[in-house]
Amino acid sequence: MPARITRRLLPLAALAAVSALALSACAGPSSDSEGGELVWSIEGANLSAGHMDPQVSQLDVSGMVQRAVLDSLVFQEEDGSFSPWLATEWEISDDSTEYTFTLRDDVSFTDGEPFDAEAVKANFDRIVDPETESAQAASMLGADFYEGTEVVDEFTVKVTFTQPYAPFLQAASTPQLGFYSPAVLAESADQLKAGGPDITVGTGPFVLTEYTPDQELVYTRNDDYAWGPHGEDAPKVETLRVEIQPEASVRTGVIESGEADLASNIPPNLAGDLGDGITVDSIEYPGLPYSLYLNEKYGVFADEKVRQAFARGIDVDAAVEEIFFGQFPRAWSVLGSTTPGYDASLEGSWPFDQDAANELLDEAGWTERDSDGIRMKDGERLSARWIAWTPVPDDRAALANAIQSDLKAIGFELVREVLEPGAYNEQYGPKTFDLTDWGFSGVDADFLRAHLHTDGFQNASQVADPEIDAMLEQAVASSDQSERNDIYTQLQEWNADYTAIVPLYSPSAITAVGERVDGLEYDLYGRPLFYDVSVG
Repeated sequence: MPARITRRLLPLAALAAVSALALSACAGPSSDSEGGELVWSIEGANLSAGHMDPQVSQLDVSGMVQRAVLDSLVFQEEDGSFSPWLATEWEISDDSTEYTFTLRDDVSFTDGEPFDAEAVKANFDRIVDPETESAQAASMLGADFYEGTEVVDEFTVKVTFTQPYAPFLQAASTPQLGFYSPAVLAESADQLKAGGPDITVGTGPFVLTEYTPDQELVYTRNDDYAWGPHGEDAPKVETLRVEIQPEASVRTGVIESGEADLASNIPPNLAGDLGDGITVDSIEYPGLPYSLYLNEKYGVFADEKVRQAFARGIDVDAAVEEIFFGQFPRAWSVLGSTTPGYDASLEGSWPFDQDAANELLDEAGWTERDSDGIRMKDGERLSARWIAWTPVPDDRAALANAIQSDLKAIGFELVREVLEPGAYNEQYGPKTFDLTDWGFSGVDADFLRAHLHTDGFQNASQVADPEIDAMLEQAVASSDQSERNDIYTQLQEWNADYTAIVPLYSPSAITAVGERVDGLEYDLYGRPLFYDVSVG
């Protein structure tokens, strides 16, 4: 009997009100109904490459696993609203430049340090410190807009920005702006990227007690925990064992055999065949769809007609449907369909059209062909180099092959290089590539500022347009969500024509859950939450 697949879409209408990414089998889990051990199989391949710190890492997996340790000021509900967590209440100034939080007075870090206003200030100041080299978390904290955090009294803290900053409350709900012990920040901040016991220390429901890089993380219950986002006390399970298993076949194997209780990042082609008693939860998360970023400052993509031909020459619908078994919808916009501000009018606006692509390339002067059928101009081949970050899942490798084949049919050569992180960064830093790829999860469309602003830390396309900068700056400064959505609609329509980013599909977080697991919940990004989980 196939696994039961539950597909969930985050409610766009509700989210629109928000103000605001070891190969061996593990030992079998404990069978104790009270306490016991829950085994979670994850991909996790790059955690050991300095990605154990969500305040620094840009990888979704960092926040996914460290949520067990790091709590936040507020919790964002599925309907987009915010609930108290480490903060019991908050006030936002009329111009959205000041956020004042009243903190709980009964919270301690697991090393005994008190959670108070000083701890909030220490963490936020650390994130924006240039020496921390934070990109994503610093951007979420406002970056240059961050003026400072003021300790009003022991349990009251005021965060101030130099201009209105509407997305802050949403950012404050994420593990990227979660809290480490002040003692760790004072004594061991330089070790947080590597992480480990007595280093990765927060106020969360679990304590990181063992870490074997590229193999497993072991989290032990924080018995003193009493401040969960919905009032939860200490977790029901005693141990959360996280097995790092990059191969999808291994993750599906351990969930089928019962050696793991749940497994994340299950590919669509394996999701429906996991056997009796296994539930598969598929949650389409908000953000920037999995996309290709065309570098207009380096090679052939400097020509807008070439960028447009590239997009029109790929049969995205057919490839996505075949490779992802209908689980992931084809993307038409730089905002996923579950993201506030999504412009549904773009659907179908740039379909696969090889004739149009060929015409655009002819107009761009690529009219000759070499012996391989690749277009030529002034003795140069129409060729682009795609750098990809390892590891590459099989389904994305298949998608890349389909794209290369489609483009070759119009005389466009696409050379793909799969690189280890160090080699990738050597090219990504100076932008010596033609295109690269990723998806980016986020509830607030302000993440487009990181990708399209001249100074955006993820501006792989190297867009540098004062008008686009002004629109992004206007959107982040507005507290009127309808005004912000209007701006983001304009930005989506601009990209659909300009073609800085080519969106391909909107991914879902697919998690396989064994029948022993009860009480599992997910955050808005489809990441498991373990506050109420028990194993039977």
